[in-house]
Amino acid sequence: MKKVIPIDPDDPDSSLLSDAAALIRKGGVVAIPTDTFYGLAANPFDSQVVSRLFDIKGRDASKPILLLISRLEMLPSLVEEISPLAEKVMARFWPGPLTLIFKASKRLPDLLTGGTGTIGIRFPKAVLPVHLIDRVGFPITATSANRSGEPSPASAQEVARALGASLDGILDGGPCSTLPSTVLDVTTSEPNLLREGRVSAEELAPFIAKE
Repeated sequence: MKKVIPIDPDDPDSSLLSDAAALIRKGGVVAIPTDTFYGLAANPFDSQVVSRLFDIKGRDASKPILLLISRLEMLPSLVEEISPLAEKVMARFWPGPLTLIFKASKRLPDLLTGGTGTIGIRFPKAVLPVHLIDRVGFPITATSANRSGEPSPASAQEVARALGASLDGILDGGPCSTLPSTVLDVTTSEPNLLREGRVSAEELAPFIAKE
């Protein structure tokens, strides 16, 4: 597999997805376009792989790693609970560029959660990551494909310049959004908007307004 592989993000080639999925299942790290920026796709249940992600990014071990799912049935095994509020928000905004922070399942590696006991999860609307997850057979990581502290990459070329030598592959699906996902913490009775991104605070207001 070449390091940078052109791929149609809306109608991805089946064989290319299978190659990328095989790399991930074998412990590889592949940069992929998502519905926000390019992310690093890897096996979140392998602590050695997660440790490699932190090394690639130069990331502080106290910061959790985001996960992507391709269907709602994947969620219960990753989290301790799904509140009624979370269900309402998911029904409205998933699939889409909204990351929800849940209490993490104890089966997840501590390194993945950064020791916080929480995990960020997104069900993307973008076709490519959803199909890739289905090929892999389990949720994947999607931490932004950049060195920590540097801008998140919106193109495969930016990923290659920053991290190319450290990755096992880069799927080039063209330019991505220049806005990150919105991040909403649903671990408490009163949801906390941690970051406004592609889903606006105004759109979320009916769900997070205090009684």
